[in-house]
Amino acid sequence: MPLIDLSHVVESGMTTYPGLPAPVVCDYLTREASRTHYADGTTFHIGKIEMVANTGTYVDAPFHRYAGRADVADLPLDRLADLDALVVSVGPGRRPIDAATFGGLDLRGRALLINTGWSRHFRTPAYFEGHPYLTRAAAQALVESGVVFVGIDSLNIDDTADGSRPAHTILLGADIPIGEHFTNLAALPAKGARLHAVPVKVRSMGTFPVRAYAVV
Repeated sequence: MPLIDLSHVVESGMTTYPGLPAPVVCDYLTREASRTHYADGTTFHIGKIEMVANTGTYVDAPFHRYAGRADVADLPLDRLADLDALVVSVGPGRRPIDAATFGGLDLRGRALLINTGWSRHFRTPAYFEGHPYLTRAAAQALVESGVVFVGIDSLNIDDTADGSRPAHTILLGADIPIGEHFTNLAALPAKGARLHAVPVKVRSMGTFPVRAYAVV
């Protein structure tokens, strides 16, 4: 079964979101330094990474928006792994994305992946300006549809000019995890892929990077 990688690479110095610090990826223990710890000819590398949780391709849990709600450690695997995925593709330059985009889709118990093509701008200045996003009405319609996960290949599922962040507020308020900064969604069929997007089980984190992929 083909596996399609849907994640961006995390590298030292990259910017995922404007204003947030870039990750620092470095050595904690170099192979050369490890020689004194092990038998002759045996070396190991131990890396170190310093980063904010909103780095690369990541998943938001309700705790990201709401104090006291489920963090990434509490997200149930049936909301993150082996999900029947529907991919909806929208035309280039389409913003905002309204509720009519998802009309007639059977989303109950499924993951929705929104392919906007915006990920082609990742790690360029264009990625941060004029990105596609969901309207408040679209987010509400998705809650009513019974969807269990919503992912997008864009800077943010919300319009960053709207400080109330309605899509985050509505979806996370309904315990629906959100995936942002996906990539390669055009490689997936509209139906039939199985999505996996599981973060590390970290307590007191509302967001964490994932190695998202799909089985086709």
